[in-house]
Parts: sequence; structure tokens; C-alpha cells
Amino acid sequence: MSLAVLSSRALVGLQAPEVCVEVHLANGLPAFTLVGLPDVEVREARDRVRAALHTGQFEFPQRRITVNLAPADLPKEGGCFDLPIALGILAASGQIPAEPLGAFEFAGELSLTGELRPVRGALALARQAADSGRTLILPAANAAEAALVRGVTILPAASLLAVVAHLCGHTLIEAYAGSALAPPTGHPDLADVKGQAQARRALEVAASGQHSLLFYGPPGTGKSMLAQRLPGLLPPMDDDEALESAAIQSVEGGFRPERWRQRPFRAPHHSSSSAALVGGGSTPRPGEISLAHHGILFLDELPEFDRRVLEALREPLETGHITISRAARRAEFPARFQLVAAMNPCPCGYHGAPDGRCRCTPDQIARYRGKLSGPLLDRIDLLLEVPGVPVAELQAAPAGEPSAAVRERVARSWAIQHARQRKPNARLAGSEIEHWCQPDAAGRKLLGTAIERLRLSARGYHRILKVARTIADMNEAGSIGATHVAEAIQSRRGLGEFV
Repeated sequence: MSLAVLSSRALVGLQAPEVCVEVHLANGLPAFTLVGLPDVEVREARDRVRAALHTGQFEFPQRRITVNLAPADLPKEGGCFDLPIALGILAASGQIPAEPLGAFEFAGELSLTGELRPVRGALALARQAADSGRTLILPAANAAEAALVRGVTILPAASLLAVVAHLCGHTLIEAYAGSALAPPTGHPDLADVKGQAQARRALEVAASGQHSLLFYGPPGTGKSMLAQRLPGLLPPMDDDEALESAAIQSVEGGFRPERWRQRPFRAPHHSSSSAALVGGGSTPRPGEISLAHHGILFLDELPEFDRRVLEALREPLETGHITISRAARRAEFPARFQLVAAMNPCPCGYHGAPDGRCRCTPDQIARYRGKLSGPLLDRIDLLLEVPGVPVAELQAAPAGEPSAAVRERVARSWAIQHARQRKPNARLAGSEIEHWCQPDAAGRKLLGTAIERLRLSARGYHRILKVARTIADMNEAGSIGATHVAEAIQSRRGLGEFV
């Protein structure tokens, strides 16, 4: 038989459309041609496959070899097509039987010795293979990741020889049974924070309603320390959330099975480009906001980020997803993240310090704060000043609550919100806010005064209502009272200094 047909899959965003790998051998001068819109990595498969077949003691046909990756208009990238191409050559040349190939899907990058190396997006490949009903053969290093998908049979192979032995019926590969995943590693404990009672309270409010949060204050007051402890206050992800988060990290190649159910905490450097933060590239890849899906995106030294990079956050903060369009490609990634940011009040960091250390001019301070636009700040729910810690508190032993105690209260608040509206308060919009977040008469009067004095926008008004709803849920109050509204207003008053 001079023709073999196998199934594999490509990666397009979070999807893995099927790719039909057709291998044809014809008479003529020896040649190896790859067609079907392959990129450089796929074209290099010719040399990897040739070397792997030689080192595996297989015969490399000295004929005209044509490999077609269909559909022809779907871009192909990565090394996952090495294994199906090698098996297709062996089947087309009669070295292995072609009949069993239709029951499998293949993915794997070949080393020159014939060993299988892991590939990106194994979880996405497994999800689509489960829908097709075929068995997935892939590198052993990807087995634990792919096995997170229910309803798919995974055959982990260490080498090309192992796959050939299985297809020929000599030595069968046992289906991956999976092993118990280790519990998520612990996060830094909130009990380590000394003082900062207001900041700890703001952190709990942000965790309870999944609200965005901005800390500002002089250097060394614990802003980053507080932000790093937010993931430890959040309940673990459920199966659907964990699978979505793992799928994004798998496409990027950064997923580790030991991180299963662990909420991501992404902290990109302020030199990051817009493509690194929101995603992009000639072949669209997820950015930091998507890698932080169902987790935390922490932006330290917020004004040091390029303004255009920060402005790119405005739309995903509202919609929870990002669409990346290129001339011939388009991909959509989820980006339901919780934004936590930290900044200094001025370039030197000591504006407003009682000892008068700040030497920044008003123009320098205005330019520094001007990097944060009004529309971006308007999308931040909580803003809190983090002052320096008094010497007495700094030298005393930590006396705050541990993260575990706070996490229990946060879980109760989440349960209240889920029972009432099936989503966290931060995601309420439009009529949902009008229905679930209306304060009592005293609260409405206080809020009306705040709107006039603080010149709040409609978005700011709605965000105060959502924060007040969260504070009421933390107190297990059925209605929003004036005290809840007052705390929500206080948590937003600092925005006036920046806009």
C-alpha cells in the first residue's frame, strides 16, 4: 500500500481541530514534501522523522514522499505531527499494518533517537479526542495532563518503537490509569502581615466578591506582600474552573498536573508588552490575563507599565474575554481574572510622608499619576492607601488572623452569592445590579450625597453598589444598609486623588 491516512490535531486558540495526515509514496527521484500550510517547526519534521526511522532500524523509503496535512487552509505549528508522519511513512511502505490506525489519534514530537518528547496543548487534544471517541496516543510526559479529561483513553508512549510494537500487537501499551494528584501547594499566610488592619479588611472584601483592588503607598509598607496572600484567601476551583484554567496553561505549555485546582497567580514585570499581557503573536497565543483566568493578575509598580499596555486591560476587565485578530487568524481566549495592583504615590515613593522626604515636583507627580487613565481607574472597585507600619507593630510578633480563618468566611460569602445569583458580585451587570444591590433609604441618601461630592460616574456608582452588596454578604445581612454603603464609598474615595 502506497497511501496511509492517520488522524492528529492542530491548536487554534483553545480549540484542537482534527487534522488528517495523508502520506503517499510514489515512484521517482527520492524527495520528502510537506504540504498543508505547515510552519517552520512542522517543516523541520522531515529531518527529525528521517533520523528517528534510521535509529529505530526502520527502512526509510527511497521514493517520492508527499505528506498532506488537511485541511489545507488550517495553519499547522509545533512538533506534534512528527509521530503521525513517521507512522504514516511506515504504513504506506508496508512496514506496519494500516488497518488499526483509524482507531487512534496521534501526537508527539520525535527526538533523533526515536524517543517521544512532550507537546503543547495535550489537554486540548484530549478534550477533542474524547468527543471523537478515538484513543489518543501521545508522549508519556503528557499523560497525566491529558488524563484530567474524562471519557478519553490515553496511551502513553515513550518512543516510536513502543507505538509500532503496540500497533503490530507485539507489546501493548497499557492505558494510563492516572495517579492521585498531590494537593495544591500552600500560599503565603496572611498571618505573616504585621499591622495593616485596613488593608487586610480590603483584601478580605476583594476576595469575598472577586473585586479588583489597587494598593498605593510608600515603598516597603507591604503592598506586594498583601497581594501575594490573596490567592490563599480564595476557595479552590471546582472541576469546570480547573479544567478551563488548565486548558489555557496547556496551550501555552506551562501547565503542571501538581497545580491542578490551584488558582493561578500571575505577576508580569512592568516591562511586559501588550502582546505579553493580553495575548497576541502571528499565531495568537494567550497572554497573562488569560493565564490568570479564574485567578489573580498582580501588576506591581502599576504606573511603570506602558500606558498603551494598561489601556488594553479595559475591555477584558469588563467582558471577561479577549479576542485577538490577525490578518488570517482569529482566536478568542477567556480572561476572567481578578486584578490586584500596587503603586507608589509619586516617582520617589514618599509623597505625603510626614518627614518631608519627597522631592518630586507637582509636574512630576502629575505625569506619574497621569499614566493611569480615568477610564482604567474607574474599573477598579477598591483603592486603599497602605501607610508605613509603626515601629512598635513592626517589632511585635504577628497577631493577625491566618489565611485559613479568613478563607472560611470568604467561602461563606461565595456560597451566599452563588445561592442568590449564581455568580460573584463583581460580575453583576445592568438589571442584576438594580435587582440585587439596592440599599435601604438611609443607604440611598448617603450614596446620593457621595455621587454629587465625589463626582462619580455611572460605572463608579454601580461598583460602589456591588462592593456594598459584598460587605452586606460578609455580614450575612439580607439588605444593604447605610454602614455597608459607607464602607464601600470609603474604599473608593482615594480614586479622586488620581483622576
